[in-house]
Amino acid sequence: MAFASASGYNNLPNGNFSPVIYSQKVQKAFRKNSVVEDVTNTDYMGEIANYGDSVKIIKEPDITINKLERGTSVAKQDLSDADFSLIIDQAQYFMFSIDDIEAAHSHVNFMDLATDRAAYKLSDHYDREVLGYLSGYVRNTGDTAWIINPSANGTKADSGAGSDELLVANKLDITDFGGSDLGGSADADTHALTSVPLAAGGGSGAITSPLAVLNRMARKMDEANVDQDGRWFVADPVFYELLMDENSKFINNDFAGGQDAGDVLRNGKVVSGLIRGFRVYKSNNLPFFGTGPGTTASAGSEENFGVVVSGHDSAIATAQQLAKTESYRDTASFADIVRGMQLYGRKILRPEAIMTANYNLA
Repeated sequence: MAFASASGYNNLPNGNFSPVIYSQKVQKAFRKNSVVEDVTNTDYMGEIANYGDSVKIIKEPDITINKLERGTSVAKQDLSDADFSLIIDQAQYFMFSIDDIEAAHSHVNFMDLATDRAAYKLSDHYDREVLGYLSGYVRNTGDTAWIINPSANGTKADSGAGSDELLVANKLDITDFGGSDLGGSADADTHALTSVPLAAGGGSGAITSPLAVLNRMARKMDEANVDQDGRWFVADPVFYELLMDENSKFINNDFAGGQDAGDVLRNGKVVSGLIRGFRVYKSNNLPFFGTGPGTTASAGSEENFGVVVSGHDSAIATAQQLAKTESYRDTASFADIVRGMQLYGRKILRPEAIMTANYNLA
């Protein structure tokens, strides 16, 4: 009972005149935005939807151009048929039950509530796992922290890539902006690359502006002949706060034109226009280490930082082979069981079109 009684007042002493009312309006937890569907391609999903656990992808053969002079005896070139594989090897599930008595007496539909939450959790897990993979990271065995991806998923698209299937030259760190590497030894808590300290408008030494990171990624893609159309960039809220501090017009939807003017986040997309040629997305599912990118370190850090990533629509493929939800009667009790599973694969196809940057606040 919410109301106190005066000393010596004994009328209806147990407070049963005031019943507890349970609202039928359930407070749902906030949902994170999913961006993977917007930044990966599904060109191979149809080929693996019904059978098989891998797709062999043939690489375009390279051609050698030779100088021709009058009377030159020409020689034919043997074409290569190199390939790599997209493997369906990622799976997760959920399962819960609702007892008949619980269902009959409950004032809310827990079956629908739990099924809706489970569908979101599968989608969120998929988004986090794929974003981590294309950034070069996976979760550890206990799912308590991010670690560098220790093994390639099938055959690497580029033999020069590391175990994370990414190119070292495309991983931006403090040395790319005039700073010095801290030189720590890589282990579970220390990264081999020193993060870039960021501040709105940049600063002294290696302190860099967030826009400079976008500019450098765009330049490196230009140098790799990555198509202008289809480029994207994904960052966390800390990075976008810095970008807003630098110039709010970059990501203020009030400055967008046409029917999208004033739109808020859709699928994590920040604004309908482009910034430095990139579609820009915001996500809380990107990898981070230690206390994350909000940690202040003017000389960079190898222990506390966040990761931002850019790429091209053709750079990463995803394919979902099975996504199923079913319900059935429990044979051991009077209850309905609901369970679901998701089976999918992901593959980095063009590592030259993926750029990452480790950063923290300056």
